[in-house]
Amino acid sequence: MRFRTDLKNVKTFSKLVAALNSLEKLAWVRLDDDTARFTVIPDTGSQVWASLSADLIFDNYNIQSAEPNNTINLELPLGPLLRALRSASGSTYANLRLTKKEGLPMLSMTIHTMTKDDPDKARGAGAGPGAAAGAGYGYGADPDNDPGNPFNDPDMFPQEPLELTLRREREKIITQDIPVRVLHPDTVETIMQPRVREPDVHIQFPPLLQLKAISDRFTKLAATAASSSAFSGGGLFASTNTGSGGGLGGGGSASRHPKLLLSANMHGSLRLRLATDALDITSVWTGLENPDLDASNLPMPPEEHPSARFRAAGPDKWATVRLDGRDWSRVLSVGRLEGRVIGCFADDHALILYVYVPHTDDMTAEDVVTYYITSYSA
Repeated sequence: MRFRTDLKNVKTFSKLVAALNSLEKLAWVRLDDDTARFTVIPDTGSQVWASLSADLIFDNYNIQSAEPNNTINLELPLGPLLRALRSASGSTYANLRLTKKEGLPMLSMTIHTMTKDDPDKARGAGAGPGAAAGAGYGYGADPDNDPGNPFNDPDMFPQEPLELTLRREREKIITQDIPVRVLHPDTVETIMQPRVREPDVHIQFPPLLQLKAISDRFTKLAATAASSSAFSGGGLFASTNTGSGGGLGGGGSASRHPKLLLSANMHGSLRLRLATDALDITSVWTGLENPDLDASNLPMPPEEHPSARFRAAGPDKWATVRLDGRDWSRVLSVGRLEGRVIGCFADDHALILYVYVPHTDDMTAEDVVTYYITSYSA
């Protein structure tokens, strides 16, 4: 078994690992001839399945095993990997290899960086105060006062200042070891992606970091309202709007961890709502795209697809999921990858987010990170 590769696109790789690490501390990684797959399945909350082309994050990729397609399966702690990748940010060169140390499997990352010498040390590198001024010249004679010394002619040898304050660069090599477990293929085969029915609504999301800012604000408002006696005597109605739309009346049952209601329709609108006994706040995005489905991948004719029925029902027909605010905030951190995002809603059942990661050297190529988010019951 052998795995060795240079790291390419460290920034994107680091952002992906940071997003995964926010949900769970361990990931299952499957490496083969062409693909690197990262799977994160927490005890509770959203699940992630990331399938990346090896050439998105790796260069000079070399993998070998006795399994089909040279497959290697690893259990990998995300925290140490993230710290190593952050150390590699701005490096001149970094590589990753599977090795053993003291009989234990390790992913070893070697990072080459350029550092600069301290100018104070450079100043001290010269001769000390006790050095003889004329040592090595005429047995102690003073060469500056020697009229026969040809080097005293200023026109022959113009003098230039010595730049002792310049920092001198030198290479520094850092190695970080990440403990891993090599998994048996039969164990990994039991990790299956959830089966979700055909979506009722599919829509392209606004920028996730924008959505995250508003979602976090809603969650903080709910926490403040729950802990403040100022809201105990009655309800508060508020509404915010991005695009067009408005607030919704009514309220929901108060909860220590109130859920966010995320809804979408087949007419380009996305709605985020927080409804408790104390608060009812809504934000709406309009003018979004409902992308066309690929008919070749559908198990039914397009006109019989659930999304066709939702489209025909008009803009008041919404598909809704209930999300835990904290878990949803962690999911939205994947917005740092800055790829387009398609959300597929199975009404009152689940939300699937497809995050498309563009290649920096080929903008027509994309890889996908898939989030499975189960809707909480009302």
